[in-house]
Amino acid sequence: MTELDTAPATPAGTLVGPAAGLTRRQVLVTGGAVVAAVAVTAACGSSGSSSVAGVGGSTVSTGDIPVGGGVVLEGRQVVVTQPTAGTFKAFSAVCTHEGCLVSSVANGTITCPCHAGQFSATDGSVQGGPPPSPLAEAKFTLSGSTITID
Repeated sequence: MTELDTAPATPAGTLVGPAAGLTRRQVLVTGGAVVAAVAVTAACGSSGSSSVAGVGGSTVSTGDIPVGGGVVLEGRQVVVTQPTAGTFKAFSAVCTHEGCLVSSVANGTITCPCHAGQFSATDGSVQGGPPPSPLAEAKFTLSGSTITID
């Protein structure tokens, strides 16, 4: 028999081990602090991403858009991609599954972080996950090396 086989049974909901000495308030406060720390860490992780542009931006330099990648203009809720060298596309950055903003573009794929939805950087079509329909195309103007969302 193992130690688990010989351990006395405890009623459901009974704390055992180090947590047994904690009050309900201490557990709730600690849990809330952990959730807050995770949220801050997640927010900090995405803000430094090269795939996400400034909140209010409606223009982007073509030099900031990698081939096979793209940038998300959060304020305009648009994602601009460069599927092949010199070819630029723009789509709604709002996932068609539950309305989350897509977060990144790499290797020809636009990714939604909420439920792992994936879209083509070339035409916005669904490539994987739960989205029911493609991303809508967005209108833009290319003038020299500047893309302006219309």
